[in-house]
Amino acid sequence: MQSKVLLLEEGKDPAHMSRINQPKPLPLRLLQLFMSFLVLCVAFSVLSLYTIRHFGIESAVTTVKSNFLPCLRESNISLGQWIKAPGDLMHSMTDEELFWRASFSPRIKNYPFERVPKIAFMFLTKGPLPLAPLWDRFLSGHQRLFSIYVHSLPSFKANISRASAFHGRQIPSQVAEWGRMSICDAEKRLLANALLDVNNEWFILLSESCIPLYNFSVTYNYLKKSKYSFVGSFDDLGPYGRGRYRDDMAPEVNITEWRKGSQWFEVNRKLAINIVQDTKFYEKFEEFCRPPCYVDEHYFPTMLTIEASHVIANRSITWVDWSRGGAHPATFGRQDITEELLRDVVDGRICSYNDKASSICSLFARKFAPSSLQPLLRLASEVLGY
Repeated sequence: MQSKVLLLEEGKDPAHMSRINQPKPLPLRLLQLFMSFLVLCVAFSVLSLYTIRHFGIESAVTTVKSNFLPCLRESNISLGQWIKAPGDLMHSMTDEELFWRASFSPRIKNYPFERVPKIAFMFLTKGPLPLAPLWDRFLSGHQRLFSIYVHSLPSFKANISRASAFHGRQIPSQVAEWGRMSICDAEKRLLANALLDVNNEWFILLSESCIPLYNFSVTYNYLKKSKYSFVGSFDDLGPYGRGRYRDDMAPEVNITEWRKGSQWFEVNRKLAINIVQDTKFYEKFEEFCRPPCYVDEHYFPTMLTIEASHVIANRSITWVDWSRGGAHPATFGRQDITEELLRDVVDGRICSYNDKASSICSLFARKFAPSSLQPLLRLASEVLGY
């Protein structure tokens, strides 16, 4: 009774003090955290059961590691993961994502590993590669020095022997129309996929009708020792050159900078990155260079002349025969393939190589029909050296 009187004298309600001394209820915030954790556990369980049911236990373990154990994943990153070439060329990247990824370039040029420069042979084709057996013979024994990339119609499914260098080398492709910007998109797509392999140093655009004119060692050393990349680029004053220019191309491209050249090029890694990352010239050509202006004859020659004229040779290394006239070069079939023809193609010219005269002017030739394969295989060892 005395304590109660004291409490009243101090202005404190005994009932209120009784409530204070009782245990406090669980805080609302703690309850919310518990419920969130419970929901997360249920979601994780459902995801794990779905992964195991549809993909197996190994995929479930991978999912756990990738989504819930990032520290474990990051701790295992090594230099090898950055420099290893993609084993599977198929991917789900859009062109925008692919070009962005391919534009990466190390600023430190002293590689912290033994880099063996490779040639990227890039084939732009609608479907089959009928001359693949000839290329397989040319490439045999040099696996560390080359890569193969094939851009075909998306609907085409290749049936190539595992023993061939072309097995599994198709990249994600789209329809490409001759004379349209989509053909340059396909060429940029080839370059971008090849750039994902840090060891690729020289990039050569070829068609299914191309053949190599020298053995692999001659080809490799020719590119390795060259001071220039081989892009055809000349100022054609006639209707099929400057006559295709539009004033709307300015100021990015002036008529005095307008160039024409062969579609079939060879560029080094630096120029390949320049092509892939370009948007300034691309937009102009896409809008204003349409038939009878053919972008594959003007886009890359003009752009590289403006940005890097000092490092291009202004000639192609792919030989073609225009002597028969018409809009397309001559095609050679079975009856055309003779020792005399091949020697004329190999030995028929003098050109400039590293600013000096050279008798080796073309490393490749086109257009060779599927029927030419057998006579080419018969003569290649004697005439072409492989």
